[in-house]
Amino acid sequence: MINFAPLHQISFIKHSLFFIFSFLLFSCSNDDSTTISEELEENSGMQVIPTNPCENGMAGNYPCKDYDLMSHISLSEFSATSGNDSWGWTDSSTGKEYVILGLDNGTAFIDISNPTEPIYLGKLISQTPPALHRDIKVYQNYAFVVSEAEGHGLQIFDLTKLRNITNTPVTFQAEATYNEFEHAHNIVINETSGFAYVVGSNSFGGGPHIINIQNPLNPIFAGGYDLDGYSHDAQVVTYNGPDTDYTGKEIYIGSNENKVVIVDVTDKSNPKNISTFIYENVGYTHQGWLTGNQKYFLVGDEFDELQTGNNTRTIILDFTDLDNPKLHTNYTGALPAIDHNGYVKDNLFYLANYTGGLRVIDISDIENKNLNEVGFFDTFPLNNAADFNGVWNVYPFFESGNIVLSDIDNGLFIVKKKT
Repeated sequence: MINFAPLHQISFIKHSLFFIFSFLLFSCSNDDSTTISEELEENSGMQVIPTNPCENGMAGNYPCKDYDLMSHISLSEFSATSGNDSWGWTDSSTGKEYVILGLDNGTAFIDISNPTEPIYLGKLISQTPPALHRDIKVYQNYAFVVSEAEGHGLQIFDLTKLRNITNTPVTFQAEATYNEFEHAHNIVINETSGFAYVVGSNSFGGGPHIINIQNPLNPIFAGGYDLDGYSHDAQVVTYNGPDTDYTGKEIYIGSNENKVVIVDVTDKSNPKNISTFIYENVGYTHQGWLTGNQKYFLVGDEFDELQTGNNTRTIILDFTDLDNPKLHTNYTGALPAIDHNGYVKDNLFYLANYTGGLRVIDISDIENKNLNEVGFFDTFPLNNAADFNGVWNVYPFFESGNIVLSDIDNGLFIVKKKT
């Protein structure tokens, strides 16, 4: 029987080893020991690779279906070795869209208001030496950044400083820090309530460390929860779904290594477990996202492709009754690539599928268990193997339709559905 207690340690070690191995393999796979990005830069003489429409299954060097490449910025432009998480911010005063890109050595800010000519504005330097894992979320006009590096804590950055940058790129400093934990894997924010949930930290056994960020520059510890173990990722919502017993409650849905947990965190001093769900063939319960009506939860398992050899699997849970969640169906993709972060917008599920790139899945008939891939953009055309290369995260929430892809090996891609 597997002992699940140290899974988060196994995850970090295994993820790191696979990343190093895959990075070395990728670097050596080209005769001239250059990445695809570097080859393109040598051919074009530009750091920013311009628009390539998706035509006949390709956008320049990248396989695609119905998604055009608007632009691409390589890691070298950011003076970084690897990429990780990403998020976005839309300036309500100007309407401009900005990418917030996690890197091994800091957090980059890119103006994509003209997505075919993105502007790298600058970098928020890390609190610590470089680390593979960094995560960012936004509340109001502030970015909140965590890292798995020891001593990093939480950085808080005023995004309005991006409005008037002239001499780019700028080296930024954080406006404030919060140091009641040393390191963390992820941060989750309920923008409705103004509370942040730091997960995978060295506090509360890796369970949620809750912070009141309603005054962003004065974060205040609000509580914690350790009864369900380590949370690798989570989504927190002010609930308005089909289970009327919890309408208006603040609900935490944790992807907790070997299970999905649903917790009522309305009372930050006394969170209460509502239910726990364990699905079959658990490898590593990684991350999930609710559908817009909050009836279904789509969760990815990061290790099952490696352990069982199955193609990409998304587990779909029925949350009609939060006290009794049920398996609705499994969606199996066409590739053996590992699934990472996925998000729902309207009737589409946008999945960061590592070596498989971005996969776009139509969930409009999820009620009848019919899910179909309707588009993709592959930033890692070398293969679709179950390796830790390629797309780490996708941010699909810009109103413009610009979609952000952060690639471990090849930096930032901006893509958009073909019109």
